[in-house]
Amino acid sequence: MTVDDAGEWLALPGRGGPRGVVLDSWRRARERRLDPESVLPALEFDSDLEDYRSSHRLAAVMPLIRRLLVRDVDGEGLLVAVGDENGRLLWVEGDAAARQRAERMLFVAGANWAEDRVGTSAPGTALTLDHGIQIHDTDHFDTIVHGWSCTAVPIHDPETRRILGVLDITGDARAIAPFTLPLLEATAAAAESQLLAQRLAQRPPMVEEPHRGVSKPSQQASRRAARSSAVGVAPVLRVLGRDTGELDLGGRITPLSTRHATILALLAWHPQGLSSEALRELAYAEGAAEVTLRAELVRLRRLLAQAAPELTIEAHPYRLSKRLELDAHQVLALLDRGAHRVALAAYAGPPLPGSAAPGIADIREVLRRRLREALLTDAAADVLLQYAATPEGATDVAVLREALRQLPPHSPKRAAVVERLEVLER
Repeated sequence: MTVDDAGEWLALPGRGGPRGVVLDSWRRARERRLDPESVLPALEFDSDLEDYRSSHRLAAVMPLIRRLLVRDVDGEGLLVAVGDENGRLLWVEGDAAARQRAERMLFVAGANWAEDRVGTSAPGTALTLDHGIQIHDTDHFDTIVHGWSCTAVPIHDPETRRILGVLDITGDARAIAPFTLPLLEATAAAAESQLLAQRLAQRPPMVEEPHRGVSKPSQQASRRAARSSAVGVAPVLRVLGRDTGELDLGGRITPLSTRHATILALLAWHPQGLSSEALRELAYAEGAAEVTLRAELVRLRRLLAQAAPELTIEAHPYRLSKRLELDAHQVLALLDRGAHRVALAAYAGPPLPGSAAPGIADIREVLRRRLREALLTDAAADVLLQYAATPEGATDVAVLREALRQLPPHSPKRAAVVERLEVLER
């Protein structure tokens, strides 16, 4: 219920009465004289939408959000929405049929879903309260939204903690499943970490000014920072589940051969640098002469000079001039936060499975071991079963046994798990 202007109680549908946070939101809506039977979001962008969202800071993390969330909801009746700090939706992606239905209530890119415009909704109320929230069906103030449920969390500037926007999942009851809020919180944390890495990568290193002891950026560092700022993001090297590499600089993609991806991955994995001998031993399974490595580095440097001039390979020891984020690093960071579900979604497979380089084999083993140990220690049954569906987990008896231990006694999934265990142990 909420209070109308005369102080009388206005009854709204609910599940045995609204929660306090929803009731407070309804009160705010009535204070703004919103009508639950006729309120609709305003379309605030038309032809200028693309320009606005491409220049918004959250555009830089949309590839990450798509990898962690959007690709898993397609065909599932769910939508992933990202809005700005004012509640205006900038991206609405996911299941095609759900998008068509959502258009009827103007849950579309360009529409303003701020709480002071449409009343209670997950995107708008999460921004108002500055924390994550789940809104079920008739918890929505606007009756046209009844039948939909949603979970949303704000995304913050990683340094100032100012709200940059909001991340939302909308759909049926699965949109407010127990794991959805932690999933969105972990994805928002990953997005904030990437924004911080991008910002740090744009800052030039300080050097001592002669005779004055004053730190200032060197001319070379300033030029590098300017180039990095033009790109707008820190480079990311994707090697998980791929036989070749992909260098991503804010959406500008450069394909890499297996050999070049191997060398860059090893240098990113060992940021302190590698001697010539160590790099040769890690990069070549069959061993290689010094001249072979040098020739490959010449070709790789030439490619980087064209594709990513701000990223150079320095010598003595061999190392990268700036941090290169590996998608493998992102998986480990998510595991460290306890975001097992998001980490598993981000793990597309072992790095460069076609590479026989000893150093890449080492990275594969570290990832496999860390992922498996984290899941066995603290993951829910459904996450364990997702891992058991991967090539690495398909024959892992310990993972299946732990999933079976956690499943409720009457879960329909138990029979399939028992059958798989019997086959593996036979």
